[in-house]
Amino acid sequence: MASSIEETATYYLTPQELAAKTTSDPTFYETGVKVGARVVPGSIEREPGGKQVSFRVTDGARTYPVVYRGITPDTFTDGVDVVLEGRLGRDGTFRATTLLAKCASRYENAPEKYKDTPGYQRQSPPAPTPARGA
Repeated sequence: MASSIEETATYYLTPQELAAKTTSDPTFYETGVKVGARVVPGSIEREPGGKQVSFRVTDGARTYPVVYRGITPDTFTDGVDVVLEGRLGRDGTFRATTLLAKCASRYENAPEKYKDTPGYQRQSPPAPTPARGA
């Protein structure tokens, strides 16, 4: 029981961690999971009618295509950090049932495991420059 709690205590997996889980345990496909990653710039495609969106997410080490059906948050744009809840299909597509987009001004402190990924380091927005005379 203690080992199960440790495994489920993670708030979300990075794409690289999800890939490792499915590689080590193929039954992990089609299992409900949360994934935290960054939307790949230029990958967002909206279906006519606006109810379905497809895009790719990455942590810099692994990238997954995502399909989400529903209303996207106003903060959902290219390069934004997202937390997805859903299932990874055997075809390699993550089918999200929940999409949360983080607002950079509100969520500046990402979890340490996410900060260490190459995608976070490469794609982080530049730090704001302090105002002169402040």
